Amino acid sequence: MKITETGNRSGKTLVLLPGTGCTWEINFREVLEDLKEQYHLICVNYDGFDGDSSKPFTDMLTVTGKIEDYILENHGGRVDGAYGSSLGGSFAGLLLERGRIHMDHVFIGGSDLDQGSPLTGRIMTGLVGRLIGNAGKNEKKKEKLKKLLVKAFGVDNDAETNEFMEQFARSIASLHPKTVGREYYSDYVTPLGNDLHAEGTRVHVIYALKMGPKYEKRYLQHFRDPELLRFDMQHEAWLFQKQWRQPVLDAIAECMR
Repeated sequence: MKITETGNRSGKTLVLLPGTGCTWEINFREVLEDLKEQYHLICVNYDGFDGDSSKPFTDMLTVTGKIEDYILENHGGRVDGAYGSSLGGSFAGLLLERGRIHMDHVFIGGSDLDQGSPLTGRIMTGLVGRLIGNAGKNEKKKEKLKKLLVKAFGVDNDAETNEFMEQFARSIASLHPKTVGREYYSDYVTPLGNDLHAEGTRVHVIYALKMGPKYEKRYLQHFRDPELLRFDMQHEAWLFQKQWRQPVLDAIAECMR
């Protein structure tokens, strides 16, 4: 695992936890400068995404423990906030549930919070792993992956989205063959409890309405009295589509005041 600190050292601390198949550099690429101007950022790249492609992603609980150890050692066990994008929201939830560190604010960004069966998860992991592995073999297969990603995110294939997907596809095609499969499995069988809360911590959900109403039920199931910040977008579209960028940044800033 690799953690990088950057941004406004006099600002509030905000941990950035990227989503499935992403480094923080790619996941938060389009909003990074805005975040750096306002916050002291603690940017996390999980095992398997830290530049060492010889070692795969391990599992969510192991990685969560490493994040906690870093914050305990370098920040006295306290941060002002943590933003978890997609899978990163599951990590943020685990940090809240385990209670080893304190966060004033937890942001759950477009997270699926799937809790499927381990058997189905293994089958799906195999399929996804092969798709990702094939993407690295040639340009045609990478383009196929990009189209599938655009469809999965439910967004327009404009120049801005295409650039994000290009970087995403290039990044995941270069990982250890087991990394994305293991990470996807962790995402599919999210090891997260219900009615999670901690004294002095407020949970905010960047709720992309186009994901569907079932996700609101999940957020209310896993977190006690979360603040649902509703945006009529798909998944984490604000991270790579300009029209949602400022509204979501403003919402985060208002919560962090």
